Amino acid sequence: MLSPEDYDKDLTVGEVARRSGVAVSTIHFYEAQGLIRSWRNPGNQRRFSRDVLRRVAVIKVAQRLGISLASIADALNALPQDRSPSTADWRRMSERWREELDDRIAKLTRLRDNLDSCIGCGCLSIRDCPLRNPWDELGDGGAGPRLLDPA
Repeated sequence: MLSPEDYDKDLTVGEVARRSGVAVSTIHFYEAQGLIRSWRNPGNQRRFSRDVLRRVAVIKVAQRLGISLASIADALNALPQDRSPSTADWRRMSERWREELDDRIAKLTRLRDNLDSCIGCGCLSIRDCPLRNPWDELGDGGAGPRLLDPA
């Protein structure tokens, strides 16, 4: 149980790891990626403010959803560094990530639905290919499986 004076106490990397449920090396990685910040105390020990716990929680949830670290960093960098992400902040981030998830779901659905047919890779070995990709016309659109990943 926290006492009132603990609310203003800065956290060590070990305390952040223990409280957030991730490894110390993960905390260091998040910091190296610019997702969280620390500072050094007079004894040159790394310290974190308590708001880092909510930031780590947001990172973990976003990663579990498959959101890229770059997208997570963009979202967190748009927030003030001196406070925890608020409910309104979370709403904005989740709306943005919802669009990314919808795009990913659409691509996965397309992949699943076309998994057993021509994917537009240019091999022209499946009977369907001459109908869906005659003379490798899709090759003009770029490399790779053009029907599965038209982007």
